[in-house]
Amino acid sequence: MSVVTALVRSAFLVDATYENVARKHQLTSQQGQLLCVLMGKPEEGFGMGELVRTLGLAKSSLTGLVDRSLRRGLVRREADSTDGRAVRVFLTEEGDKLAEEFYNETVQRVAELPVMLSEEEQAQLAGLLGRLVLANQVPVVFGDDFSCEKPEHE
Repeated sequence: MSVVTALVRSAFLVDATYENVARKHQLTSQQGQLLCVLMGKPEEGFGMGELVRTLGLAKSSLTGLVDRSLRRGLVRREADSTDGRAVRVFLTEEGDKLAEEFYNETVQRVAELPVMLSEEEQAQLAGLLGRLVLANQVPVVFGDDFSCEKPEHE
């Protein structure tokens, strides 16, 4: 199999897994992406322009996505403290809980995909794909740096 075929088919595999987890949680895959992105900066939230760039959506599409998520109680909008004309988007308590569940299940399901590879092969695959993602400046819509684990004392 060529590298092009392998990349395209693996993208379909990951997308299908992501979509299945989203559907299980009554989300669209774009809502799942939005929740995962917002998890990355829970205190600061994201401006709409940042979300347009990160998610790669047109402004009108993002507005609709945020509106639908707002109606569902997953996100909230607040005026930007530095720019009165702008708004920032944050997860609500319900959105944070759902984002954590969605993220953790997605991690689990995607981690199951390469089980037929040895640990060494998995590390090699992660290294190569990581280089590809970084070289192409793929926005962080999902990452190892998100901490979904709650401290034990809570």
